[in-house]
Amino acid sequence: MATRKNSLSDYSESSIRVLKGLEPVKQRPGMYTRTENPLHIIQEVIDNASDEALAGNCKHIQVTLNTDGSVSVEDDGRGIPVGLHPEEKVPTVEIVFTRLHAGGKFDKGSGGAYAFSGGLHGVGVSVTNALSSRLEITVWRKDEKGNGEHRIVFSNGDVIEKLKSRPLSEKKSGTRVTAWPNPKYFDSPNIPFGELQRLLRSKAVLLPGVKVTLINAKNGETQTWQYEQGLRGYLNEALAQSSSGETLVPLFEGEQYAGPDAEGFAEGEGAAWVVAWTEDGNVVRESYVNLIPTSAGGTHESGLREGLFGAVKSFVEMHSLLPKGVKLLPEDVFARVSFVLSAKVLDPQFQGQTKERLNSRDAVRLVSGYVRSALELWLNHHVDYGRKLAELVIKQAQTRLRSAQKVEKKKSSGVAVLPGKLTDCESTDVTRNELFLVEGDSAGGSAKMGRNKEFQAILPLRGKVLNAWETERDRLFANNEIHDIAVAIGVDPHGRNDSIDLSGLRYGRICILSDADVDGSHIQVLLLTLFFKHFPQLIDRGHICIARPPLYRVDAPARGKKPAQKMYALDDGELEAIEDKLRKDGIKEGGWSISRFKGLGEMNAEQLWETTMNPDTRRLLPVTLGDYGLSSSEARFNMLMGKGEAAARRTWLEEHGNEAEADI
Repeated sequence: MATRKNSLSDYSESSIRVLKGLEPVKQRPGMYTRTENPLHIIQEVIDNASDEALAGNCKHIQVTLNTDGSVSVEDDGRGIPVGLHPEEKVPTVEIVFTRLHAGGKFDKGSGGAYAFSGGLHGVGVSVTNALSSRLEITVWRKDEKGNGEHRIVFSNGDVIEKLKSRPLSEKKSGTRVTAWPNPKYFDSPNIPFGELQRLLRSKAVLLPGVKVTLINAKNGETQTWQYEQGLRGYLNEALAQSSSGETLVPLFEGEQYAGPDAEGFAEGEGAAWVVAWTEDGNVVRESYVNLIPTSAGGTHESGLREGLFGAVKSFVEMHSLLPKGVKLLPEDVFARVSFVLSAKVLDPQFQGQTKERLNSRDAVRLVSGYVRSALELWLNHHVDYGRKLAELVIKQAQTRLRSAQKVEKKKSSGVAVLPGKLTDCESTDVTRNELFLVEGDSAGGSAKMGRNKEFQAILPLRGKVLNAWETERDRLFANNEIHDIAVAIGVDPHGRNDSIDLSGLRYGRICILSDADVDGSHIQVLLLTLFFKHFPQLIDRGHICIARPPLYRVDAPARGKKPAQKMYALDDGELEAIEDKLRKDGIKEGGWSISRFKGLGEMNAEQLWETTMNPDTRRLLPVTLGDYGLSSSEARFNMLMGKGEAAARRTWLEEHGNEAEADI
């Protein structure tokens, strides 16, 4: 065993490393930005230009994708200050791009540079600088000497060309930042063009009157966005593109911001919104905080939801529209809502530097209060539209109530009763526990006797499980076998993107154990269909496996120093390989005997343990999507299991039927 000498001397004061300047960003870029591609570090520069527009000092933002792979962002704002910082005694523009937690957005007092901005952490453009192999900044700004152009250049976060200034005869103000993202920090060096387009278009939507231009120098194309109608025009366009149904009532739009005497909120805080209700089709939902897209939502969206629910519920109760036995919930009002929400929050608290979700608690009360009062007023001024909206909401509630009257798990005293035919294990260690779903009662009996009862549980299945590909989730428990599987596992049916609680999971491995023949393969497919369709997160997290019992047993005589052996083959290919090996060992043809298992029921407990259940000797096949991918897997399952896919299955069998050998 190797040992380290002088281990105490290896760990001394000099072992503690202090990361300075932008080193933390270079060491751990994922803590400060997304590393899939460079879009977010470019977005930080775009956000700075947008903040200038939000403050009323910028009318045009231009983004250029240059032929050399760099990206330029230019605005006609006030220009970043270039004079010496009063405390640091270096040019202010240099501090902004080289110091973490430095910027104009911390000054939130009256008269501050940015009363409302997307930046909060002060690490935005300094991260852009740290993760760019080169970054050039040109500032046009007027000072006491007149109009001037100022230029500074960085490489990997360090100044390589100090600030240089020259006078300008023309009157011009603004900033241009050109960045060459360093590909070593990103999974892909390419900026996703579609995402960049959506980002820039959203800036134009949220900044009415501001022109936003995207120039692709690689192909000469130019796109310009400028929305005079603001949120309304944007939502109408998005609804048309998303194939949403016609709006049930006119768009509900409004904006409201706190005044100087508002209780609990800073002056200027508030929101602008436009909301549409549609009876069918897709819904469109986009939210922003101080122009920053919040793709994961957050507390401002919760406020919108709460405000809409409160207003509609009040209208329904005031006009006695609610049928007996129906109770409205927020999801009834929100289910068919499309919206664009733009909130202004003085000190937004985001979840992480990437700012995808707003966590500011006060935003719920801020947005809900303004939205509710505005919608209550609107509904009472448009009673006919209010009644139409009430009909939609009540219809949603009734649909929800009907779906709640589904087949539930069989319970006793409110606790799910484990299936009577489940032979459970003794251990409570979920990571170790295993559940075998066994084909047939006879095989289940052998498995019960052969298992390790401490951590292996057995659930025998009678016959073939229901094809659940087209079965609605709320009807699954009408099938006893599926009901028993779900109760034994301890997890409810769910979707791939559902927020599901897996704390009730009782087994770390769920193993499908069926005969090594055509019927057994069919049962495997039926169970895999059930898990893929209704328990997909169990597959995604690696909990589903296929146990591989042998199809053949070969009894070989003693040869040389080798004693008599019992060998097992999964299929014909392995059987042929075993026979070839026996021939090479000098055994004459016919010197060994071959037994074919007709099913698991023919295997005794010892054989089943040795070949299929013993963790040291078995072969388990983990179930994953692999290289096949989600969409291809769904298409294949639909072709194989869909009720209306008989013609496609016939064609597929005609093409691939020769790949299967006849089972005689």
